[in-house]
Amino acid sequence: MEKEAIVQIQNLSKKIGDKTIIDHLTFDIYQGEVFGFLGPNGAGKTTTIRMLVGLMAITEGEVYINGVSLKKDFENAIKHVGGIVENPEMYKFLTGYQNLLHYARMVKGITKERINEVIQIVGLDKRIHDKVQTYSLGMRQRLGLAQAMLHSPKLLILDEPTNGLDPAGIRELRDYLRKIAREDNIAILVSSHLLSEMEQMCDRIGIIQHGKLIDVKMVDEFMEQQGELSVHFQIEANKNQKEITINDMSTITIMPNQKVVELRMQKEEIPDYTTQMVLAGVKIYGIRSTSTLEDRFLEVTGGNEIG
Repeated sequence: MEKEAIVQIQNLSKKIGDKTIIDHLTFDIYQGEVFGFLGPNGAGKTTTIRMLVGLMAITEGEVYINGVSLKKDFENAIKHVGGIVENPEMYKFLTGYQNLLHYARMVKGITKERINEVIQIVGLDKRIHDKVQTYSLGMRQRLGLAQAMLHSPKLLILDEPTNGLDPAGIRELRDYLRKIAREDNIAILVSSHLLSEMEQMCDRIGIIQHGKLIDVKMVDEFMEQQGELSVHFQIEANKNQKEITINDMSTITIMPNQKVVELRMQKEEIPDYTTQMVLAGVKIYGIRSTSTLEDRFLEVTGGNEIG
């Protein structure tokens, strides 16, 4: 069964004066998926997100959210959206619960049961009645996520949601986002610097550079398109030097007492290299490819800084 496109972005552009910031972006985001939005600093990610939530006017193009035009019927389109853009802003002199109660009054149908449910989901139940001014940045991120989810949106937009979270908090957030995407069929758009997390969290990724969309692919498909990998073979240290020939072309020299052999190769070549090393009497205890989403990202964008 084909999934429904919750977000349809069609030729989206933003110009400020004579400068084009966003240049005709077109892509969809589907229910039940976590979509990673990546790009170097200044590529236009935050500008795109700000247009999606109505914080910046669209110059050209269209955005449909749950089939409703953002330009023509903003109120009915945006009611399906929850989000955190940059840093969540709260009333610091109020408690976390009072903040959520205040935001809940702005939308019809949010019950106290729903408020308590999202508090449990984001893990703030022990501190929810403390004033926000006592919260760490990570706790404010959790409260912002709770606020964004109060009205059970069909689209969740998160700009750098892991800011201030410790490793355990990052993992919990990653697991939770994948869970609600899968179980509640929510479409989630995430922009983050942490590419290792994006690799584990996202189903698809889109890469933007200089305001233009470079590529949109499944994470696995995107990774498989890379060129040579850096592959580490963990081997038994030996006092003797070995010369191993692979396919009558490549020669591996294993130096005395060498414990790790690092080689560059195509993914398809790993079995041949492994077989020849084993036949030559080399004991292999582990094989690890060090290529990551970050490597592939830098390859596609020409090594620009991640942003």
